[in-house]
Amino acid sequence: MKNIVKIPKMEKQEYDELITNQYICRIVFRGDRYPYIAPLLYIFDGRHMYFLSTNYGKKISYFRDYPYVLVEIERYEHDFSDFSFMILSGKLVEVKNEKDEEKIRNDFVSMIKNRNLSKNVMIVLGHSPEEPLEAIKKEKRSIVWKLTEVEEIKAFKKG
Repeated sequence: MKNIVKIPKMEKQEYDELITNQYICRIVFRGDRYPYIAPLLYIFDGRHMYFLSTNYGKKISYFRDYPYVLVEIERYEHDFSDFSFMILSGKLVEVKNEKDEEKIRNDFVSMIKNRNLSKNVMIVLGHSPEEPLEAIKKEKRSIVWKLTEVEEIKAFKKG
């Protein structure tokens, strides 16, 4: 039997770059019978990840029941000639401080503009694509979460 080739680990600088350059992740919640996974937009301020989630659906009840999650971020070429991914284990907390929440919502609007994302992104935030981006700030159809208590980061890349 041949030796298994292991995927190389990423250094902190490399996974900080990955988390900074991406904006979509998957969050795994503890579900009823099976884990529940949800794709979410995020921003990273250099220390913490923040997420906007619609304020309805299974993920909300799973979050309230058990806020400990896994967050997965990836980047890959369609032919896998290059790839990297990371998994963080931590706890989601709802951002309730009005000033903090306002800043984070502003940062999301800036991220959407700076990345030139389609107005269709509004749908995943509980809004119509015809609404102005600023509706994300004014109407709280989404919840702001922060990832805290990160216990483990696993990050790998193509060698």
